[in-house]
Amino acid sequence: MDLLRSHFNLREMPFRLTPDERYFFESGEHGRAMAHLLFGLSQGDGFVVITGEVGAGKTTLMERLLARLNPSAYRPAVITTPAVSGWSLLRLIGAEFGITRVADQAEFLGQICERWRGDHARGRRPVIVIDEAQALPAQTLEILRLLSNLADRSRPLMQVILLGQPEFRRTLASPQMEQLRQRVLASYHLNPLPAADVAAYIRHRLAAAGCERDDLFDEGAVAAIHAATNGVPRRINRLCARLLFNAALEGEQHIGAAAAKRIADELERDLTAGSPPEPTPRARSRTGLVEPAGFDPDDAPASPEFFR
Repeated sequence: MDLLRSHFNLREMPFRLTPDERYFFESGEHGRAMAHLLFGLSQGDGFVVITGEVGAGKTTLMERLLARLNPSAYRPAVITTPAVSGWSLLRLIGAEFGITRVADQAEFLGQICERWRGDHARGRRPVIVIDEAQALPAQTLEILRLLSNLADRSRPLMQVILLGQPEFRRTLASPQMEQLRQRVLASYHLNPLPAADVAAYIRHRLAAAGCERDDLFDEGAVAAIHAATNGVPRRINRLCARLLFNAALEGEQHIGAAAAKRIADELERDLTAGSPPEPTPRARSRTGLVEPAGFDPDDAPASPEFFR
């Protein structure tokens, strides 16, 4: 909003909810999670698992990683999927690598292997990133594991990064996931920001948006923000955005503890007043997907036997 930008001399809004790697704040937690990602990628095989609460910064962390990857050395494919069958996930993966029309699973497997071998020949390693992995059915995870077994002369054709909410760890701990667990090379649970990091996080985002002040939020306000958000970055962003808006409306240049507590209480009341649930999002990838005429993906679910 122009009011906020002009009032606080900002280039852009600093506390947007959409993940943006330019605003990545490398707290101790996020630094350790990034180290696990980089270690896993350096192995060139298997799975890397990152879990964390909703809003903990998993997607921003991944955006940061993707921005750092050498595009001549890696070919990443990012898929956000609430819940899909094994065959549907294979089709989404295929679409990310330019395979948009396949008649059956055998054709898909032949084409994806050819694409991945071509990537390796050009020095690029395919990396598949699955966000919201906690929603994947067990059979779909098994299909993904079997897909990761594909190799060319003992060289794995691709690698997988799984991002999920805490319940995904419970899924992985189940007896039927033993074979997948054996393929996990690195795993980290991303915790919320500790109180000591919240002030630095807020200053970092303000500075990244062009604010030259470091006294906009006093210590009491920061403590109130941490108490209200439990250190979860997305919750911090939501509350701080409302605090900036309120300060701009009131013509204030300083945010203290009283205002932070009052606005936090107002925001909580607004969000818990009651509203209809949002519809479940459909699975999507970053590219389009064209179905063969008359093809119903539910008619041909992928099965583990297909890969054997």
